[in-house]
Amino acid sequence: MRIQHNLAELPPANDTVVTIGTFDGIHRGHQHLIHQVVQRARATERLSAALTFYPHPRAVLDPERPPRYLSAPEERAALLAAMGVDILVQLAFTRALAETSAAELVDDLVRGLRMAELWVGTGFTMGRGREGTTDRLQELATEAGFALRIIEPLLDDGRPISSTRIRNLLMKGDVREAERLLGRPYTLSGTVATGAQRGRALGFRTANLPVDPTRAVPRDGVYVVQAVLEDGRHGGVANIGVRPSFDAGERTLEVHLLDYEGDLYGRTMEVAFIEWLRPEERFDSPAALAAQIARDVVAARTIVGMTETGT
Repeated sequence: MRIQHNLAELPPANDTVVTIGTFDGIHRGHQHLIHQVVQRARATERLSAALTFYPHPRAVLDPERPPRYLSAPEERAALLAAMGVDILVQLAFTRALAETSAAELVDDLVRGLRMAELWVGTGFTMGRGREGTTDRLQELATEAGFALRIIEPLLDDGRPISSTRIRNLLMKGDVREAERLLGRPYTLSGTVATGAQRGRALGFRTANLPVDPTRAVPRDGVYVVQAVLEDGRHGGVANIGVRPSFDAGERTLEVHLLDYEGDLYGRTMEVAFIEWLRPEERFDSPAALAAQIARDVVAARTIVGMTETGT
């Protein structure tokens, strides 16, 4: 997949079928649209192209209430590449871009990407003041000579699947439902940092990952997880929170891997959230905390086993 960060690069060797969106999380609703774009491009011997933005437009236009991201730009790129997208344009969203007219943006797409078709969802808008409604885009399509395709959203329980809906589920700790709407478990990644090593003293070694403040993070509590390292996938138990039994410090993600003895410091780990177990609690003694962790591990073994066997 070719990745570019502007529309002024050398145009592609063929006409393109284009879709536009922030595509945060690449959830099932996004997949519904992107799969059709890729299939259409292949059927017409064109290239498929996705135009995305970073930062999220709301983070620029309403900086007091920025959304928490469901995926980092590199994760989004990997997911789009796996779906067969040929060209990814990752534009930096700025106030200047927000003030660009729909006609100017369309002209840039036609010239920069050789856009032959534009596929968008119902309710899509683009350009200054959201002037580029689907009606306006149809006028521009007629003028510029490309085809506009408007796709109905994928509904789940009678409602469109949206990134906002998934963020709200994560805030409740409902990672199972978030997984269903995403089409895969929700994940967070990071480099394992040195911690206070309290887990080792309790008999349960943990890997400590810093929590990215820009990411959507599940509700504080204890979860069954699967952690991906370069040597494979490992079941585990994770705690998100401030460790109230100790210093109640910064919010962290701590992961105990089942039956794993290797050194984790400095290694990159991807943590996939499988099941909510319980809220984060304060315990009166290290022994009480260790006993609860032991119960969490037993529960995690059962759930991980069921997940791996598909039962």
